[in-house]
Amino acid sequence: MLVSSYFPNVPVNRSSLSLVIVKHSMMNLPNSITLSRLLGLPVVVYCLYGDSLTVRWIGVAVFLVAALTDWLDGYLARKLDLVTDLGKFLDPLVDKLLILIPLLILIDLHLVPAIGVCLILARELTIAGWRVNQTQISGANIWGKLKTVSQIVAIATIITPLSIENWHLYGLVAFWLSVAATLISGLIYLIPNKNVV
Repeated sequence: MLVSSYFPNVPVNRSSLSLVIVKHSMMNLPNSITLSRLLGLPVVVYCLYGDSLTVRWIGVAVFLVAALTDWLDGYLARKLDLVTDLGKFLDPLVDKLLILIPLLILIDLHLVPAIGVCLILARELTIAGWRVNQTQISGANIWGKLKTVSQIVAIATIITPLSIENWHLYGLVAFWLSVAATLISGLIYLIPNKNVV
């Protein structure tokens, strides 16, 4: 009786009740995976300051695993029909933390120019402020996903401790390409909506 009063269109049985609970739970499996990605961040921070190659390689591995789960939580949310507004909010937020914190450390290590990171940060703050004013939260578009992938590739390239000649130069090229992708994706977010910003 109590269940039917909350969900009048759902037949009262154990399987349908479980389905209702899962779909209406904010902390479902995809959202839990999203939050778990943050657990790898302290490890990455520690490894970035590590002196040994082993520690630095561990940092690369943990960073990539945390980055790859960005695909996993989104896939599960769509596959299991568990897309929620909380997930749409948490996923880009965790993405930003996984990108910006390593970039700030790379500035401290003199591995990336601060101006490039400032441009990325300015874009993220601008879009975050714009999204706050939206009545409906939308997921990331293709340019937003491209921006995230380019940033992941750039950071992974820079922190990978390979002794290949000019390897750091390749990392810097990847970094500036990610800055360009970040700015372009921000403009694409804002321009079609300039009448409502």
